[in-house]
Amino acid sequence: MRSQADRLYAGYVFDLDGTIFLGDALLPTVGETLHRLRALDRQVVFLSNNPTHTRAEYAVWLRQLGLRVAEDEIIHSSLVMVNYLQRRMPGARLYVVGEAPLIEELTAAGFEMSAEAGRVDAVIASFDRTFTYHKLQVAFDAIRAGARFFATNSDRYCPVPGGGQPDAAAIIAAIEACTAKQVEAIVGKPSPHAITAILDRLQLPPEACVMTGDRLETDVAMGLNAGMAAALVLTGATDAATAEASLIRPTYVLQRLSDLLPPQVGP
Repeated sequence: MRSQADRLYAGYVFDLDGTIFLGDALLPTVGETLHRLRALDRQVVFLSNNPTHTRAEYAVWLRQLGLRVAEDEIIHSSLVMVNYLQRRMPGARLYVVGEAPLIEELTAAGFEMSAEAGRVDAVIASFDRTFTYHKLQVAFDAIRAGARFFATNSDRYCPVPGGGQPDAAAIIAAIEACTAKQVEAIVGKPSPHAITAILDRLQLPPEACVMTGDRLETDVAMGLNAGMAAALVLTGATDAATAEASLIRPTYVLQRLSDLLPPQVGP
């Protein structure tokens, strides 16, 4: 595993939480790295499993942090879920165990929301900081009445300054435990559904791209599975000791995002 990239790529895919920012702050060297990549005419997209913001909100937030970002450069698990359901269950009635931005994006895509168990076609589990026993009860009733069961992502926690917040894996586990039904599909990283969304947006072969993130089991695993290079940056959920002990072997292990630039191009 190299500690600095040794080549430029045509396409750069970046995780957000723990890679581009942490909490309310841009991480060190992020701004100058992205500026340099754009100056070199490299394609850049941002990928997040966090569905608690819309793509428009993410774009506005990143611009407020000083980055040049267009909404169509944001790919997150809500968008991947919309695409997944539109292909398989267009017009379905959904019960979402998640927060308002995910519900808004699904509604805008033409899906109806329902909390009546017998009318729900699919339960969608997600990162939900408003999770209650009532939500679990509705999901339980709907799945027992025949609803299908999908999830946006399977992250165990979302990194925040000083620690983390329980993420969608906790919601999935609660629903699986009481229904004895396993989630049918998890569409976010590292699933092939997320890979398809990235490559459709970039219109590049995977070997011309590098995926950069702070998690081995999602960011790095997905990049490697897709045939991309994969860079682990040690600014979020994974430390150096964990990376060294893992069976998932990134192409690069970076101390900071600027290490993604090879020496000959500099920051």
